Amino acid sequence: MTFNDNARIDTSKVQRRRGGRTAAIGGGSLIGVLVLFFASQLLGVDLTPLAGVVSGGGQSSEQTSELDNCKTGADANKDDNCRMAAATDSLDVYWNSQFDSGYRKPGVVLYTGATESGCGTASNAVGPFYCPGDESIYVDTDFFATLRSDFGASAGPLAQMYVLAHEWGHHISNITGQLSQVGNDTGAASGSVRLELQADCYAGAWVKDASSVQDQNGNTFMQPVSREEMADALNAAAAVGDDNIQQRSGQRVNPDAFSHGSSEQRQRWFETGYEQGPNACDTFSVPAGSL
Repeated sequence: MTFNDNARIDTSKVQRRRGGRTAAIGGGSLIGVLVLFFASQLLGVDLTPLAGVVSGGGQSSEQTSELDNCKTGADANKDDNCRMAAATDSLDVYWNSQFDSGYRKPGVVLYTGATESGCGTASNAVGPFYCPGDESIYVDTDFFATLRSDFGASAGPLAQMYVLAHEWGHHISNITGQLSQVGNDTGAASGSVRLELQADCYAGAWVKDASSVQDQNGNTFMQPVSREEMADALNAAAAVGDDNIQQRSGQRVNPDAFSHGSSEQRQRWFETGYEQGPNACDTFSVPAGSL
């Protein structure tokens, strides 16, 4: 989606960290990343220490910096980090409006290389994730290049914001208590799959209403979503489907090992949220055959 040029960005809701990169994985690096990604991409599961093991476990220095150059929607349209900051502002305003009480905003950390989280080390070998331990979302913005090169996604602006909105969906599931009810089970109708599809649905719900969400000055953050932008987001959802990841890592498609849902399911639940809103996102009450 395109931000309105005059929208104001509250960057206080985002941290920007720059750390040293871990060493590259030796022989078969793509497979190593895919295995880790398959297990923990888009989910706050503490597999991040494994990334340090397979990458050599190099130490990384870290420095927190302000997003001083991110002030308006025009900035968000030009820069990935500013886009994430602006989307964070919009998502926070939107979800706050969906709760009568009990809403709390998550932390959002944009990092490069590696950083520490309440769920272990977040590194460039692991995809974006939500950590319930510190109620924060961690996004290595280089992941968008990985979506393009390794998963076949176009990773345009709305696709990038879909990734953030999906992780925000996990935070909403944490607030409602549904996240804590899910273990590390796998399977086509497992709790893990239901949780991921719910996050996709919540992401779609935000996209539907994003063009009406206003900044602190009463200006709308975004313009209405176009068909091309919607196709871009759906492309990203399909790229991180379990079946696509399994095939790209040289495996056969095995629904018993699903932890996030198929490409078709992820697209469909995103569209469900977009068409029907967040109240349609109770994937835990849906029969297995209807997931």
